[in-house]
Amino acid sequence: MFKSLSRFLLPLVMAFTAASALAADATVNTMDPYAMVKSVANKTFDRFHKDKALIDADTDYLKVIVHDELMPYVDYKYASYKVLGQYLKDSTEEQRNRFVDAFEGYLVTTYAQAFTEYTNQKVEFSPSIDFSNEKIVDVNVQIIEAGRPPIKLLFKVRRLKDDSWKAFDLVAEGVSLLSSKQSEISNLIRQQGIDPVIKMLEERTKDKVTKQTKSGKSQS
Repeated sequence: MFKSLSRFLLPLVMAFTAASALAADATVNTMDPYAMVKSVANKTFDRFHKDKALIDADTDYLKVIVHDELMPYVDYKYASYKVLGQYLKDSTEEQRNRFVDAFEGYLVTTYAQAFTEYTNQKVEFSPSIDFSNEKIVDVNVQIIEAGRPPIKLLFKVRRLKDDSWKAFDLVAEGVSLLSSKQSEISNLIRQQGIDPVIKMLEERTKDKVTKQTKSGKSQS
């Protein structure tokens, strides 16, 4: 489960970190979904380099960067509810709250692990379009790396009640992360129940972030 989610999130980390040259202002404008993605890229990339010594000393520090720089702009509660799907109405308020917290921590750990595989890929963003009457906006991104076909991404960003925006899904090469996780977790809940799934997510949150060698093996 952890590895399958990492496959989706590595391109997202690339997009949020490799595009700093595209955003001169480190201030995040959450009222504009297109500007938000670029600004988050800038802030995260700057933090990544600023704290390189801390990361080299303890790779787990990447969780701190993800928590501080990325997660404020991810609507993980909305995503968590979507992932629960039909089981949302059958859960108690306590279970829902625990699931949201566990899923957030799971995302933080997985984003952080994806950071260890980051290199300086080129990122191209689609032009902004008028979103004044939209509730959900698709922000198209391409990851460009020499010698490889472009990776096509689509960030789904939703308007909140205060007219600010947050990302809630990533579609990589036509495959929705949210739909994929909803199907996988729904099957686990059906087989095991929601409490064991929450516990599993909580355990995954504790996983140590490990550097990856070129062969793909973990390096302690």
